[in-house]
Amino acid sequence: MARYTCSFIVSVPVNHLQPLLVELLQDCELDIQYYTPDYIMAREIPGSISFSKLVKVEVLVDKSTATEAETRMSIVIKNEELPLQLDNHCRQMFEFIKQAIENSRHWHLIESLAG
Repeated sequence: MARYTCSFIVSVPVNHLQPLLVELLQDCELDIQYYTPDYIMAREIPGSISFSKLVKVEVLVDKSTATEAETRMSIVIKNEELPLQLDNHCRQMFEFIKQAIENSRHWHLIESLAG
């Protein structure tokens, strides 16, 4: 199973972050499966790649440390594909979604930590 993680601190109030993240993930052509104010689960839409390569995305928002000025969030991107190559589909989607978060016009990125 391929799995990639990253944490971000963004300058946006926690109560505004969830709808912005839902929109961002939908813009990345992901289908939102479930969401709460501090958790979002999305998946890649089937059709163009094999089932084992379909990516699932989980976003966790840390409400316990959030302030009016900044919010910390973590993303986990995974699929059933064995990561036999460094540049596999899951890694490509991870980089694509990470770039979308880092370049979003809805907030200023304070910190990005890949794991």
